[in-house]
Amino acid sequence: MRRMYLSNTDLEKWADLNGVRRNGVHVDSAVDNKGKRIVASIESERLKEDKLLLVTVPQHLVLSLDNVWIYAKSDGQLKEVLEAVGDYSRTARGAILIFLLLQVATKSVPGRNKVAVSSPWTQYVKFMAPEVNLPTFWTEEERALATGTSLEAALDAKLRSLDREFTHLLHATVSIGWWNTRMADLSFDDWKAVDSMYRSRAIDLPGTGHAMVPYIDMANHASGDETVALYDTDPDGNAALILREGKSMKDGDEVTITYGDDKGACEMLFSYGFIEDTMTSVRELFLDLDIPEDDPLRLAKKSISRSAPGFKLFESEGSVGWEGEFVWLICVNEEDGLDFRVLQTIEGERELKMFWKDNEITQKSDFQDLLKEEYLWEVFHLRAIATLQGRVKQQLSDLEKSKTSIMSMDTANKMGSTYNDVMKLRVLEENLMLQAYEDFKKKVLGLAKVFDCGADDI
Repeated sequence: MRRMYLSNTDLEKWADLNGVRRNGVHVDSAVDNKGKRIVASIESERLKEDKLLLVTVPQHLVLSLDNVWIYAKSDGQLKEVLEAVGDYSRTARGAILIFLLLQVATKSVPGRNKVAVSSPWTQYVKFMAPEVNLPTFWTEEERALATGTSLEAALDAKLRSLDREFTHLLHATVSIGWWNTRMADLSFDDWKAVDSMYRSRAIDLPGTGHAMVPYIDMANHASGDETVALYDTDPDGNAALILREGKSMKDGDEVTITYGDDKGACEMLFSYGFIEDTMTSVRELFLDLDIPEDDPLRLAKKSISRSAPGFKLFESEGSVGWEGEFVWLICVNEEDGLDFRVLQTIEGERELKMFWKDNEITQKSDFQDLLKEEYLWEVFHLRAIATLQGRVKQQLSDLEKSKTSIMSMDTANKMGSTYNDVMKLRVLEENLMLQAYEDFKKKVLGLAKVFDCGADDI
C-alpha cells in the first residue's frame, strides 16, 4: 500500500487538537533528515508549571491492548478482524499490529474507501518516518553482511515468524467480504512495515505494559548519562515524558530517552536499526542450539521445552557468563534418569510430562538445580560446558569463513550506516566469543582433570 506522510508542523497541530501537552519541547527533523526527534524550545530553567514534566499524552491516545479493544467497540470492521484471528488479537502485539494495519490502509491512497473508523491514530501514522532501516527490510546483499553473526539466525527466525503471522491473518479473514475488496493490495511488506513501527516504537509503559505512545515515541535513544528524559505514567493514567533529575537543557538540545541500556548490540540493530557509536562491547548475544539427531529422546525434548533453543552469552566481571535451560536438556538422557510419559489430565486429555528419576518436573522446577543435587553433577556440568565450547567454536568458524565473501563485495555495498553497523557487530561479537571460547576451554580442562580424561575424551 502506498502511504501518505505529513510534516512536523502538522504534527504539532495534531498534538494541540488531541490534547497532548508540551512544556518547552517540540518535534523537529533529526540530523540529516533521518526521521524525527524531540528538541527543547527553551532553556529548562524557563519551563512553566512542573519543570520536570515535558510531555503529557492522554491515556486514551496510548495504543495498548486494552485501548485497541476499546476502539473496536465503535469500529465494527476492526472488531471483525480482531475476532477472526483468535488468540493472536488477545496479545498486545497482535492487537496493535492489526489496528495499525487498518489505520495505514484508511486513506493511504486518496479516494480509497476507508477500512477503519477514523481516530487520532489515522492521522498519526502519517507522521511516522518513511525510512525503514530495520533488518527485516534489508536487501539480500545487506543480509549477507550478517552471515556468521547472531543476527543472521535471529533475522531468519523473525522473517519466518512474520510470514506465519501474515499467512494466519490472510486465512482468518478470507471470509470477510469487505477485506477481500478493500485490502486487495495488501502485501507482506505492509505487514513488515507495521511490525517495524511496533518493534521500534513500543515501550513497556508502567501500569500498561507494551504500548505505543504518540509524540513521546519520537524521542531517540541515548544511553547512560546522555539520557535526558524518561517515560512514566502519571496518577491519572496519562503517559508522561519527564526530565531526569539533575539534567538541564537549552534551546535546540535533543531530548532523548533510553531504549534499554542493557540491550546488546544485536538486539539494538535488530529492533531499532542501529548500534550506538559509543558501544564498545556486544554486551550479550544468543546462539541457537539443536538436539542431536541421534538422541533417542530428541522429539520429546523438543516438544516439552518451553525455553529458547539455545543459550545467551554475556559479559560478567571480566569473564563470560552464560545461561540457557535448553542446554541441560541436551546434556542428560534416559540412562541418567530422564524420562517422558504421556499422562491423562483431569479433563481427559493426554499430556506429555517430563520426569527426573520418577519425580515429575513441573514448569516451576529449575532443572539445573535438580541436577546440581546429583552426585554426577560434575559430569553433567562438563557435558554442558563442552557443548557450549563446541557451539561457540562453530560460530567463530562461520564468522571467519564469511569474511572472504564480504571483502569481495562491491564497493557500493560497503557504504552507509547498515554496512558500518554490521561490521561493528561482527567485531564485537567475535571479541566476546573468542573470550568465551578460552573461558570454556579452561573450564573443560579443569573439569576433565576431575575424571582423569582429556578434552578429546569428553
